[in-house]
Amino acid sequence: MESSITNNQSAATTEDAAPRLSDTARVERAYRFRSLASYSFSDRLLIRAAGLLFYFLIRAIGRSARFEVVGWENYEAASSDGHIPIYTLWHNSMFMGIYFWRRSRMIIMSSRSFDAEYTARCLQRFGYGVAKGSSTRGAVGGLIELTRLMRAGCSAGFTIDGPKGPRFVAKMGAVLLAKKTGHPILPFTVAAKNFWEVNSWDRFQIPKPFTRARVYIAPPIFVPRDAEKDELNARRDELQRALEDINRRGANWRTRLVNDED
Repeated sequence: MESSITNNQSAATTEDAAPRLSDTARVERAYRFRSLASYSFSDRLLIRAAGLLFYFLIRAIGRSARFEVVGWENYEAASSDGHIPIYTLWHNSMFMGIYFWRRSRMIIMSSRSFDAEYTARCLQRFGYGVAKGSSTRGAVGGLIELTRLMRAGCSAGFTIDGPKGPRFVAKMGAVLLAKKTGHPILPFTVAAKNFWEVNSWDRFQIPKPFTRARVYIAPPIFVPRDAEKDELNARRDELQRALEDINRRGANWRTRLVNDED
């Protein structure tokens, strides 16, 4: 769920040169498992096994969690008047985000790395679609594909500081997609009361079974179609502040719960 695009001219040139598919074929491709023919037999087994493992792990923990939502009216505002949300969150809270929005049918930006292959298969088992591209590999093509898929009626999602950081620094991909499509950015986070933290660049959180979890949804952010560099940077800064705010609110909620138990 990641992208960082800074060259609009390059994006437009690539879009003109890209092969054309019907909207139906493009959407079907996003929800279909990608061929693993280029991988070795052992890698194919690993990708399939890891995709299943993460799917069952997320489903089991997600089904046991007790969710609350703060800011649902912001989701409704982002979905009104024919708009489709562009969901954004920090990479470390992706675990519960995947489960909570599993019925949304959103398209997630996925990189072309080995790890992304089994992540993509896990996501697709939850009903997500996948567009290939990332901030380090094929980002322009990924943004173009997301633009076309949104024009076909799909929502989109970004782990906005992914795929490799810096942690908690919003990149430009969702802002540029909002400009190109006219659809709003919808920042959100999922705070779990109890979780394990992975020793990774993003301090990835794996919620513990039966935990309480609170979803915070911030007001939608619209980006004018004629926005230039300064306006785009201002919208990215607004997105950064919105994610920081709901992340802080989630951390404060967690602290209050823990203190109440002491």
